[in-house]
Amino acid sequence: MTEVTRAAIRAAETLIRPHVRHTPVLEVDLADFGRPAHPVALKLEHLQHSGSFKARGAFTSLLTREVPDAGVVAASGGNHGAAVAYAAARLGVPATIFVPSVTSSAKADRIRGYGAKLVVGGDRYADALAASEEFVAGTGALTVHAYDQPETLIGQGTLGLEIGQDLPGLDTLLVAVGGGGLIGGIAAWFRGDVKVVAVEPEGAPTLHRALAAGEPVDAPTEGIAADSLAPRQVGRHMFPIAQQFVAESVLVTDDAIASAQRSLWDTARVVTEPGGAAALSALLSGAYVPRPGERVAVLVCGANTTAVRF
Repeated sequence: MTEVTRAAIRAAETLIRPHVRHTPVLEVDLADFGRPAHPVALKLEHLQHSGSFKARGAFTSLLTREVPDAGVVAASGGNHGAAVAYAAARLGVPATIFVPSVTSSAKADRIRGYGAKLVVGGDRYADALAASEEFVAGTGALTVHAYDQPETLIGQGTLGLEIGQDLPGLDTLLVAVGGGGLIGGIAAWFRGDVKVVAVEPEGAPTLHRALAAGEPVDAPTEGIAADSLAPRQVGRHMFPIAQQFVAESVLVTDDAIASAQRSLWDTARVVTEPGGAAALSALLSGAYVPRPGERVAVLVCGANTTAVRF
């Protein structure tokens, strides 16, 4: 799989279906959150295996590529690492996961819980990625990139296929962006049939800056969602897809993300990490205002948090 096409996404969906969940949709109204009334569908992908959408790309990569005896290696802010660790455990291959020091304890514990070797490499995702590349050079392990790899994009694109099945007639889908693997795969599936809106933290505007510059460029890597939405650059494989099929890019503040995270719990009893609440924060903060009659969905993409303790 090297071309991120609808045909490749369909094939991947069939391949990974025994290993991933078809996650539910929750219908809400913005009036419940203190905004002007407007129906919104929440796609609850945070209920996916390993706590995020990342399981789709991980299984696609492991099932379509030859895994050497050294196993697989991934660099991750946490969610991708958990997904690769989970997929590797299910498929019986060893996994080594490199994470930065900003990775939350919830994500680190989940990675260890799946039996992977966890290595802390530096303070940010770029540092962990560099450490993982050194490991690959010395061992020959198979790299499973968090976002800048065709198999990853294709796997995440299966979520677009599933949303299309769940919500026929959808006008607009809001998607949080880090490295862009998720929105790239989804945009490659919809190909303009649905308006795909990118939502990023002000402290990590990777796609926003790339679209303005016409190419991937360095962006800040700060903010409340730095462990999931703050690579240095957006992926080069997804960027041409985004240029063609991502309709709009909006930025949200850390306060807006934190408020959306709390509102999801208080109003809908949905527990997410900050990155998982980022897309909804665009609606709740007014960064994106839907038109009357616009059929809008929000992707809730990750739940690896210790925000709620029992």
